[in-house]
Amino acid sequence: MVATRLHDIPPTIFAEMSALAVRTGSVNLGQGFPDEDGPPEVAAAAVAALEGGGNQYAPGVGVPALRQAVAAHQRRHYSLDLDPDTQVAITTGATEAVAAALLGLVEPGDEVVVLEPYYDSYRAMLQVAGGVRRPVTLRSPDFRVDLDELRAAVTPRTRFVLLNSPHNPTGTVLTDDELAAVAALAIEHDLTVITDEVYEHLVFDGRAHTPIATLPGMFERTLTLSSAGKSYSFTGWKVGWATGPAHLVVAVVAAKQWLTFTSGAPLQPAVAHALTEHAGFPAELARDLQERRDLLVAGLRAAGLPTSVPQGTYFATSDVAGLGWDDGLAFCLALPERAGVVAIPEQVFYDDPRGPGRHLVRWAFCKRREVLTEATSRLANADLTV
Repeated sequence: MVATRLHDIPPTIFAEMSALAVRTGSVNLGQGFPDEDGPPEVAAAAVAALEGGGNQYAPGVGVPALRQAVAAHQRRHYSLDLDPDTQVAITTGATEAVAAALLGLVEPGDEVVVLEPYYDSYRAMLQVAGGVRRPVTLRSPDFRVDLDELRAAVTPRTRFVLLNSPHNPTGTVLTDDELAAVAALAIEHDLTVITDEVYEHLVFDGRAHTPIATLPGMFERTLTLSSAGKSYSFTGWKVGWATGPAHLVVAVVAAKQWLTFTSGAPLQPAVAHALTEHAGFPAELARDLQERRDLLVAGLRAAGLPTSVPQGTYFATSDVAGLGWDDGLAFCLALPERAGVVAIPEQVFYDDPRGPGRHLVRWAFCKRREVLTEATSRLANADLTV
């Protein structure tokens, strides 16, 4: 028996499609985890912590060294000055940071503006918290924010904006104008912005990620969430953080203490080491991912799949409508048998699965080049039409 608050929330699509990949022996371009680990020195730092006795409970807010490293990271990259004791909290990945932020801040009935399509945990945790989604849809093929739709989404009951840039699954990086429009609405209507920036360093073609917390008047109303998983290719470590004004960070900690209480004690010093001693790794990773992005997009297009070029993250989106498919889930379920490849149907990231995302499919390019080449070769040699 499942509690009613979890009714109508399907199991995460990532578990379903990854299990399908294992069962069918398919190339998994679905779940976004890299084929290769991050810097070996960072893994060695985790081993040293394990062998050095760092295996008991860490402080609930995180070990001081990691909180200090996160504060230094925000100062180095974005000129944001944070008190590591009151304005930084360590979480079990950004997924827990999202959950704790929504459980700690959102009251039942509060409306939350969210960019659609959205990472599936947003919907689940907003429902558990009793929040009301107010989606603003990024529409194919450009996936830009319609500023009129954004303004129309805000009502007298709106309390929050749940932002995500670089954006999963579309790969959109919000422009200065788009961020300014969100900031103007937040200030005008006294909204709090919760911003998921886990792909902050994985941007391409000379772009730069701008945290909305850096805009005038926004720091005091912005809770910023990120993690080491994507930036350092240690997704299984699940070490993330929340930063911002103390009154928002304390709400995260208030909820987190009843979720995990504390997070991966021996991994925290290793992530501190990554942020401090390997600050250049994420930029190197982004350059490498840009090449892999281009390899995948070219291969998908050659296989007859119109594909947008993402500006960030490690996901690319194809439109399968031209192949006769009006249902991306049906396409993805048929794909392992037809081509031996697994992808993610984007319609599960929309309020209406029959809406504008019904024929969109997401592919991950954080895989080895030979894996991407094998996958696109299989697709090119398969009959993908209905």
